[in-house]
Amino acid sequence: MSTLLRTLRNLRRVGLKDFGHQLQNIGDTKAGTFIAADKYGNKYYENLTEELPLRTRWVDYKDAEYDPSQIEPGWHAWMSYMVDKPPTEDAILQRQVREWEPKEHRPTLTWSRSGYRPYSTVKSKYSPWTPVAKPR
Repeated sequence: MSTLLRTLRNLRRVGLKDFGHQLQNIGDTKAGTFIAADKYGNKYYENLTEELPLRTRWVDYKDAEYDPSQIEPGWHAWMSYMVDKPPTEDAILQRQVREWEPKEHRPTLTWSRSGYRPYSTVKSKYSPWTPVAKPR
């Protein structure tokens, strides 16, 4: 969490609308330089001067219910400090898709309705107890 002075300074910089949006989604207020937006509508920011080390880059997800797997691999590398330049500036990350790579980035579907659910072919070892009540 940030200090009161930092919060008020960021309120003045980002405006009331973005201030409320950040508090609701991130839980903190941040002001920084807009780097770029990916094709899914996520916005990426950076502030090298005022933020703590390794907390200088952040993403503003398009959807309110976000999952970190919604970040593309190139942006994930930039967010994790594996590369210094964002994918919009790095020539290595602007490469063509290889044959064995998926054509479209798909987020993880584990907790959604489309997630994989295994089923068991083994007979259950658990049988619930059902009480038998005698009539009075």
